[in-house]
Amino acid sequence: MKHLFNRISLSFLAFCAAAGTAFAQSPVAVTPTTANASQSAEIKEMQKLEDQWSDAIVKRDQYGLELLLSPLYVGIGANGEVSTRNQQIALLFSKSVDPLTMEQRVISARLLGDVAVVNGTYITRRKNGSNTLEERGIFTHVFQKVRSNWLCINSQRTLVAEDSGGKQKTTAKKSNAELPFHVPFLFKGSESTKPQQNDAQAASQQQAPQ
Repeated sequence: MKHLFNRISLSFLAFCAAAGTAFAQSPVAVTPTTANASQSAEIKEMQKLEDQWSDAIVKRDQYGLELLLSPLYVGIGANGEVSTRNQQIALLFSKSVDPLTMEQRVISARLLGDVAVVNGTYITRRKNGSNTLEERGIFTHVFQKVRSNWLCINSQRTLVAEDSGGKQKTTAKKSNAELPFHVPFLFKGSESTKPQQNDAQAASQQQAPQ
């Protein structure tokens, strides 16, 4: 019985050694982490929405913008103005706003159930009379998934730099006026006693007997 137990133990150890050698010699496939893969997929998905948003503004596409903005949408512009969905659509037909190009690049996207928080940068070029204004900044968009469609419910933009084609330099104008009026007996540092001495001498000369 004892010899049988020893044979079983030796057989088990030999099997473990062979299995370990085979595992050590087998190649190990290295794949990207699930987190990085999902993050890349989320960024690509949200980048498509941002591209549709940019195209809708430049092409003044009312229907395209309606598909992206929620009826509950609230936007805070780079100038601090708050706007609703209807106001954003009305700006498409405003002659005062003449966008030439708009680029929005997604930097990060976080999906929290049916809510997505998107951060990125944007560059907008528009006409201002005969000049071209360029606005650069960062944005944060919050999307909500409604019936398999993503709708933006909140937007905030922060201006980073603004460049205009026609900058006017302001130069300080030099005054041609005479020297400022001097009031005697005012404290003027180490020279404060000189006017007092001169005035005292003038007064004594006027009071001298003829």
